[in-house]
Amino acid sequence: MSVPVRRSGLMLMLVLGTIAFALLIALGSWQVQRLFWKEELIAQIAQRTQSQPLPLSEMEVKFRGSGDVDYWPVTVSGTFVHEGERHFFATWEGQSGFYVYTPLKLEDGRFVLVNRGFVPYDFKNAAKRPVGQVTGTVDIVGLARNPLDGKPGSLVPDNDPAKNIFYWKDRDAMASTAGLPSDAVVVPFFVDADKTPNPGGLPVGGVTMVDMPNNHLQYAVTWYGLAAALLGVMGFWLLRRPDGK
Repeated sequence: MSVPVRRSGLMLMLVLGTIAFALLIALGSWQVQRLFWKEELIAQIAQRTQSQPLPLSEMEVKFRGSGDVDYWPVTVSGTFVHEGERHFFATWEGQSGFYVYTPLKLEDGRFVLVNRGFVPYDFKNAAKRPVGQVTGTVDIVGLARNPLDGKPGSLVPDNDPAKNIFYWKDRDAMASTAGLPSDAVVVPFFVDADKTPNPGGLPVGGVTMVDMPNNHLQYAVTWYGLAAALLGVMGFWLLRRPDGK
């Protein structure tokens, strides 16, 4: 094999190694950025969830001002429209089932979609949990949740309103398929009910995830560690390579 051919192979290995090293460093740096973002988010959620609940009217003012009411405690009163239940496919404590989103009719005639909590898969049909279908005026304490701008990603299945199964929280679709009056006005965000027990035990409230996992530091260390290992392997290979061969 000629020297130019060997040198071209060496150059190719160096170029590929440099690209791989740069990619690993970029992935590590991205995880560091995600770490700072996640820490800020966790601190924000903790600060908000520990605040005193605000009436729905004040939460609406906050939403109109910033478009962000996620995790702010809120109080709301009204009457459930149980026949308008919407079911969001979910898992809770290792069990598959649904979060039950029920329209709550407010005193002023408007509606807000309330996530009452989790029911196991076999209890999707409300007829199997009649005790929990409370009537009359109820007072709900929970967390306001922002609506989604759109489908979270291509891997998320499409919603199936005909079967009343939602895989992502499309507030408009939930509201429009709940059998509400054609001129119904719906509050532009959700309310997740707290852990206050429902009669009969279902739905199980307080299902909002507030303890966010934060593994970005170990991911960053992994990517940086792989970059360091690659650099060591390349350096060892170059040092052991005889000159001119």
